[in-house]
Amino acid sequence: MSKIGIIMGSKSDLPVMQDAIDILKEFNIEVEVDIVSAHRTPEKLFDYGKNAHTRGFSVIIAGAGGAAHLPGMIASLSPLPVIGVPVKSTNSIDGWDSILSILQMPGGVPVATVALNGAKNAGILAAQIIGSSDAQVQEKIIAYKEDLKAKVIASAQDLK
Repeated sequence: MSKIGIIMGSKSDLPVMQDAIDILKEFNIEVEVDIVSAHRTPEKLFDYGKNAHTRGFSVIIAGAGGAAHLPGMIASLSPLPVIGVPVKSTNSIDGWDSILSILQMPGGVPVATVALNGAKNAGILAAQIIGSSDAQVQEKIIAYKEDLKAKVIASAQDLK
């Protein structure tokens, strides 16, 4: 069974990252959540990044605000796909500092980046990555998307 690592720079990021946790649990995908600060716990970051693939993770979702080094540093250390979630923190400059820190990775060190505070989409993307080789997860994603479609159709009907 696949497992997704969800890490964040500080506990203050949890309200945003909870959306990824919730959607992955909805898909019955195991998650392990931790706080790994690129600036305050660099040794933990190195250990996590170098060893995540040996601990059964398939994808890492990394949320960070401000300077937002966490997703890129993890991506530089791990062979796993990393999805970065820019978090608009209290010391952020409208969130653009986080977005650009995660989005503008140098060639050779990719980080898939979702929208500001877009942890739900990070969770869905991680599930889709797993679903590309796990038929049960893929079926759950198909059902989820069909449900989204049904909700839009129902909303359109409500307008008439």
